[in-house]
Amino acid sequence: MVRRQHIAIQVHARAKANAVYALLRDGASWSTWTPIDSFELERVGEREPEGVGPIRIFGKGKVAGRDQVAELILDRRFSYLHLSGLPVRDYRADVDLEPKAAGTRIRWRVSFTPKVPGSGWLWRWVIERFITQCACGLAAYAQTTSVHER
Repeated sequence: MVRRQHIAIQVHARAKANAVYALLRDGASWSTWTPIDSFELERVGEREPEGVGPIRIFGKGKVAGRDQVAELILDRRFSYLHLSGLPVRDYRADVDLEPKAAGTRIRWRVSFTPKVPGSGWLWRWVIERFITQCACGLAAYAQTTSVHER
């Protein structure tokens, strides 16, 4: 039996939630604050280009992943589904933003089921490492953009 895997990363950004949220929604910005090398918008969203529904292609070296924005709650939540690129299924990520006195708490939660039985531990390790880099990069970059907006 293949078990569902769960990852939860929490970091703090010294930036307002709206600055963090804006970066999450802007697919082109991801190559600035994540290990991702390239971005392409395969399909635009239902009501706006990067609203709910767009399919984003992110590249890292020779690997390309296709993600779809699944849910948006203004300045609070950014959720996406991973459609292809990794040997996983039912991948969902929820990035929740909680305003705090000194900035924003970022909680990046991922759940998925590995396609290959017995590989869950490996993909959990790989994805957790990647998501940690993304969350830390987001927090750091949001702080620098917030400083420039003052």
